[in-house]
Amino acid sequence: MLSSSTHHVPIVVALDIGTTKVCAIAGFRDDYGKIEIVGYGTVPSEGVSKGVVSNIDKTVKAIKESVEIAERNAMVKFNDVQVGVAGQHIKSLHHHGLLVRQDSTSEIQEADVDKLIKDMHKLVLPPGDKILHVIPQEFIVDNENNIMDPVGMSGIRLEANFHIITGQVNASKNIYRCVEKAGLKVANMTLEPIASASAVLSKEEKEAGVALVDIGGGTTDITIFKDGIIRHTAVIPFGGNVVTTDIQEGCQVMRDQAEKLKVKFGSAVADEVVDNRVIIIPGFRGRDPKEISEKNLSRIIQARMEEIFEYVQWEIRRSGYEKKLLAGLVLTGGGSLLKDIDFLAQLQTGMNTRLGEPIEHLAHGYNEAMASPIYSTGIGLLIYALNELNPGDHTSSVKKTLTEVEFEIENEPDVNTVDESANNESGGKRWFNKIFAYTKEFFEATPDSEF
Repeated sequence: MLSSSTHHVPIVVALDIGTTKVCAIAGFRDDYGKIEIVGYGTVPSEGVSKGVVSNIDKTVKAIKESVEIAERNAMVKFNDVQVGVAGQHIKSLHHHGLLVRQDSTSEIQEADVDKLIKDMHKLVLPPGDKILHVIPQEFIVDNENNIMDPVGMSGIRLEANFHIITGQVNASKNIYRCVEKAGLKVANMTLEPIASASAVLSKEEKEAGVALVDIGGGTTDITIFKDGIIRHTAVIPFGGNVVTTDIQEGCQVMRDQAEKLKVKFGSAVADEVVDNRVIIIPGFRGRDPKEISEKNLSRIIQARMEEIFEYVQWEIRRSGYEKKLLAGLVLTGGGSLLKDIDFLAQLQTGMNTRLGEPIEHLAHGYNEAMASPIYSTGIGLLIYALNELNPGDHTSSVKKTLTEVEFEIENEPDVNTVDESANNESGGKRWFNKIFAYTKEFFEATPDSEF
């Protein structure tokens, strides 16, 4: 992660191991506290399924390639990387902690809070699970409720409610193994939805109450904030890849054709498709071309996206914060690039929705490609890595979120896996909105590169 550079500031590299892509982003914090990106490399991911490593060798190859591209751009050699953890195995639970202090006259110290957090790590979990993050919600001092920071107060009974995020040990070990086989060291691991949130949400949104929905290739991650604190996290085992599979089966086309149809012509709301144009795909080896109606394509996409948003709604209800999210929904990840997806989310959940681009913390003059929601997780991991270096840069809520890092059981690597952020290779280039004539000639002109 660290290396000296011409700027005499530490350059850090974040590694986002996703279901559709592996992405390495290198950067440093400038004098104004903004993040300057000096290099990034993105390669297709083949060894990851639903956010979990399923093929070590393919994942190692992708990690090496993406890091090498980032190193060439940054002209720096990296040793350590900040890695993200995601996948279906991530679960969360709530727990109450209590500490009875010996001396009621002395002030509550940081050490007392640390002890409470440490105690959470002793929770008995199902076999194979481990605690990744312990996030304090609110503290109670001698029956005085809703205290955000008890340090400096007096009292005998110190209690706290915690949001605890767990994951499978083996999933994290596989990530460690892949990174080490690629010749690098894991500096730290962060839950990917938390990382994405730090890249796309504003402080005001986290205070007001917001649900971040990160639609990746293999999974959809939900993170709910209120009063600046993470209140709920969940992983839905569907993402952009299931939409592609539905198109493949519904339209009876090849998978790469289904992906291109989704990215270039797909809309999440069928009623928004005004003139029902026909997309013509060349047939195999002289067979008749296949005609697909744009409206039918969008119906297939809409049905699956509605299902994903139903899960999102269910999780928001389950969190108990349904009526408290003043800032509504923020969509990010590659799946959020689907045309009209924010409109569909708003229709279905009744919540104000916007698209989240990871530009909040980037220095002026950033590469336009980096503004794509595909890079939200990678840039978020970079923010975390830089905050680890310069603890003074944290906001207090970030400090709270990561308090547990110091107490990770030391011999156990932290956890693991992947990102979701991108189901469409053409990323931010949303030129497909501008295509009006969907003709046979369009595809025949470049049959290899298109279909």
